[in-house]
Amino acid sequence: MLSDMKTTLSIQQIEQRIGQIKAELAALGDMRPGSLSKQYNVCGKSGCRCKDPENPQRHGPYYQLSWVHGGKSTTQFVRRPFLPLVKAELATYKTFRRLTDEWVELALRAAKMKLEAAKEAAKAASK
Repeated sequence: MLSDMKTTLSIQQIEQRIGQIKAELAALGDMRPGSLSKQYNVCGKSGCRCKDPENPQRHGPYYQLSWVHGGKSTTQFVRRPFLPLVKAELATYKTFRRLTDEWVELALRAAKMKLEAAKEAAKAASK
């Protein structure tokens, strides 16, 4: 009996956290998957600062966004004025992934606990 109360309380806590996760997910804003990298390039012009043999200074930084969606890898350059927006969308996507991963983990744990409780109840009823 005590183990049933403990299991029920744990399942209730899990379901409460899942409810909180759902609310957090509903409040998320714009998002995008991917990663942002800073790139510096060397051009083909002879005599350019990037070709200086003693102190080469590459062109850049240029910011490149890379992501995979639907099995297709894509890259896109991002202009400096749009960096804060893109960084915020990337952070939102990371939050989305963290929350959904937690939700799945909790749902699996609750399902396992419910199955174990059902097995114990069936075992007790057969005695």
